[in-house]
Amino acid sequence: MANTFFGLTIGKSGLYAASTAMNTTAHNIANTETEGYSRQVTSQQASKALQVNGSYGMVGTGVDVTGVDQVRDEYYDVKYRANNTLFGEYSAKNYYMSEIENYFNEVQLEGFTTTFDDMFESMQELQKNPADLTVRTQMTNYASAFCDYFNYMSTNLSKIQEEINYEVGNQVAKIDSIGVQVAELTKQINSLEVLGGTASDLRDQRALLIDQLSEIVEVDVSETSVDKEVGAVNYTVRINGQILVDTYNSYKLECVPRENKTTMTDVEGLYDIAWSETGQGFNASTSVTSGSLSALYELMEGNDEQAFKGMIEASEGDTTVTLTSDFTYMNDITRLNLPTTGTLTIGNRAYTYNGFSVSQDDDGNLVYEFALDEPLIKDTDTITPVTEPVSGIQYNAIIGSNINYKGVPYYMSQLNEFVRTFAKAYNDLTTSGVDLNGDAGMDFFNATDVITGSNYEFTDGWPYDTDDTLLFTSKTGDYAISDDTQNYGSYYFMTAGNFCVTAAVVADSSKVVTASDISDGVENADIIEKLLDLKEEATMFKQGDPAAYLETMVAEIGIDTKKASQFSDNQEDIIQNVQNQRLSVSGVDQDEEAMNLVRYQSAYNLSSKVISVMDEMYDRLINYMGA
Repeated sequence: MANTFFGLTIGKSGLYAASTAMNTTAHNIANTETEGYSRQVTSQQASKALQVNGSYGMVGTGVDVTGVDQVRDEYYDVKYRANNTLFGEYSAKNYYMSEIENYFNEVQLEGFTTTFDDMFESMQELQKNPADLTVRTQMTNYASAFCDYFNYMSTNLSKIQEEINYEVGNQVAKIDSIGVQVAELTKQINSLEVLGGTASDLRDQRALLIDQLSEIVEVDVSETSVDKEVGAVNYTVRINGQILVDTYNSYKLECVPRENKTTMTDVEGLYDIAWSETGQGFNASTSVTSGSLSALYELMEGNDEQAFKGMIEASEGDTTVTLTSDFTYMNDITRLNLPTTGTLTIGNRAYTYNGFSVSQDDDGNLVYEFALDEPLIKDTDTITPVTEPVSGIQYNAIIGSNINYKGVPYYMSQLNEFVRTFAKAYNDLTTSGVDLNGDAGMDFFNATDVITGSNYEFTDGWPYDTDDTLLFTSKTGDYAISDDTQNYGSYYFMTAGNFCVTAAVVADSSKVVTASDISDGVENADIIEKLLDLKEEATMFKQGDPAAYLETMVAEIGIDTKKASQFSDNQEDIIQNVQNQRLSVSGVDQDEEAMNLVRYQSAYNLSSKVISVMDEMYDRLINYMGA
């Protein structure tokens, strides 16, 4: 039979079990508002029964606490993180697209429509008084204000790109910090769990960090046991398919400022991301990834898949390569945003070019020639070209990346296309006439050379060479012009950022062209009449007249912003639903814990009563039976 004092042992086990459960409940209540905390429960089971010689065979020995475990469903963790990654992407796009939209908002700002109308109204006044210097000056001032609008838009888009670049640095620093913390927590968890039990609170802290990481990049977590007999585990965290944390080791990313621009309007020092240990690039903008970091790159570099690209046929050892392209926008100088020096990726290898030239073949297609700083390492016919999925056009060389999103570079290129196209149409008319003094008309709209600070002179041919197929060069590296006294420039050199009225016209309003001929008097204003017609010239752009072009661009921005806003709101609702599902499993319910307090208090009191009764029995047995 069991020991006489056996019942006291059973009561003690119940007392200890109820006390542990009570403490666990108190811990849950204390962490009701703790972010990332998972409800904990005390697991218990009947102690191993004791075999006795009595007819009943075995007797219970009380209760054992087998552990204090967290209640958590891994399915909801995976579901939450996948949706959080999408939320991070759309919320970042929503924020920065709203900024872009605000700059183009015609309601809040006196934007394009106002400045555009003012300029043409002043031209109508000039048509009435073409010889009036005051009216001429007024018209020039309104034209300068028109240019200032595009300068303003370009400056603000550049500021947004800088802001995004700064945020990329912050996000990378956050990834590195989370990686270090996760590796340290894993070490602490293994140190505790190897001795038995579960480090629930530390696991909650680690899971919360992974939740935060999932908003920035795609996250995949795997946990495998080192040995069945050992509590330690291998814990691996992958971001965008690459290892960030390998149990106790965390790998760091770093931001590397670019030496070369991807487009001519990019701000200086845009970041590329690389692994610190290997220098291997970390591509945050591929189509298979999402998260806020991917969104930032799409916003910072998005070109609607209109990166400069084409086919190169060259041999190993060549330092000059020629690129041709079947992409329509590559044959339009007004849409060309190629940096004067940069990095040309041929196949999978990056080559730095110091300059380029643009010629025209017999079919009117543009041909680009690049001067490389190092020779090709292999023939280009050994490179398998990339085929565009929709057009079927192939290319084996590209500058930057083909990003299927309309980010800052895309809208910058739209502004550039407008000012180039409009300025050329305007200048073609002014250069066909004469000024107030009877001298040949000059370009009215111009661009400021960032190197010399002077204006360009736009002509139809390359004035430094007898080759009439050559349109222009980058004026850098092997294509620099040492005796460039004329400062010839193609409209390629004009951007929304340097768009201006020719300085000589601003300084002397008599150089404003109003007529094709003043031999019959200075009151002739036939050129002004043609210039006024440009306002409603429906064939100037594929979208229609100049106002229609800008209206279409503003509409595009509005649609993209609305899309990002809707997706962000929808994804936030989805996350909240998933979080509610997760909390239904792992969250602390105050009412439930209050009931548990009563339950465990009763269990504790009953176990205490058992001990008290046993104490009375033993007292009677020991102190009174011998009396």
